[in-house]
Amino acid sequence: MSTLHATTLTLDQVVDTARYPLSEPESDEGRALVSRARRDLETLGCTVLPDFIHPALREGLREECSALAPRAHFDVETVNVYNIAVDTDLPADHPGRTAFERGNAFVARDRIPADSLISRLYSDRAFQRFIARCFRLPQLHELADPLSGLVLNVVEPGKEHPWHFDTNEFTVSMLTQDAQSGGVFEYCPNIRSAQDERFDDVRDVLHGRGERLVHRLPLRPGDLQLFKGRYALHRVSPVHGEVARHSAIFAYSERPGVIGSVARTRQLFGRVCPEHLAAEDRAVRSDRLLD
Repeated sequence: MSTLHATTLTLDQVVDTARYPLSEPESDEGRALVSRARRDLETLGCTVLPDFIHPALREGLREECSALAPRAHFDVETVNVYNIAVDTDLPADHPGRTAFERGNAFVARDRIPADSLISRLYSDRAFQRFIARCFRLPQLHELADPLSGLVLNVVEPGKEHPWHFDTNEFTVSMLTQDAQSGGVFEYCPNIRSAQDERFDDVRDVLHGRGERLVHRLPLRPGDLQLFKGRYALHRVSPVHGEVARHSAIFAYSERPGVIGSVARTRQLFGRVCPEHLAAEDRAVRSDRLLD
C-alpha cells in the first residue's frame, strides 16, 4: 500500500544522514551527535533530533500513516497513570485514584505493512545501533510481540493520551502528523525512580499544582524523539481542530524475546495472540513499581 516504496529506499534517502550520520558512528559528527543525545537524556530524560526524515519524504510519510490510522483499535476507557484497575484499593489521597479518559488509539504492528517507511526504519540495523548508542546500551532487540514493537499512535480531535508512565524504560517515536492545535507532548523528567514512586509529586501534577515539574516539547513531523518514559510522567494534551495527531512509536528491548502482558495488550489493541498467552507465565519484572 505504500506510495513511498520504502523497501527500495536506502537509509541515506530516508534519513538526513548528512546531519545524522547513522552509518558513521566513529566520525567526528557521529560522536558529537551521540554525545549530545546522551547529555540530553541524562539531564532531561529526552532528546529530539529535528528534521530527521528527509524533507522530500515528509508528506509521503504523513499520507502513509494517515492511511493506516483507520486500522487503529478505538476504545475510550477510564484509566489512571499506573495503568492498573481504577477500582484498585488505594489510600484516599493516592494519585492512582485520579482517573482519566484515554482516547488515543493504536495501530498494531501486524496491521502496518512491512514495506512502509516506518517499518523500514524500525528494522534498519544502523538505526538500531544508533539508538542503542544514544541510550548507552550494548544492543537493542525488536520486540517479539506480534502486536507491539512498532505501532502508530492516533489521537483524534477531542481526545487525548492522558498522563501515564511507560512500561519500558525507553521509547523512540516520530511525529508523522501534527494536530491543528493542542496535542502537545508534556513530560516530567525523573519524577520517580525504581526505588521511589514520589507519589506527592505525581499527585501535584495530576491536580494542576506541579507546573514546576512539567516540560512542554515542541515537535514537528519528521522529528525523532528519544525518551525515558519509565520514570517520567507524560501525556499528549487534548487535540483540537479538524486534524488528528499521528506518531510512530518504535519500541525495542535490551533483551530478546520480549512480549507484552495479556492485560496490557488487550487494553491497547482489544485482542491478544497465542504468543501473549504462552508468555504470560514467563513474565519477569525489572523493578517493584506499582505498574
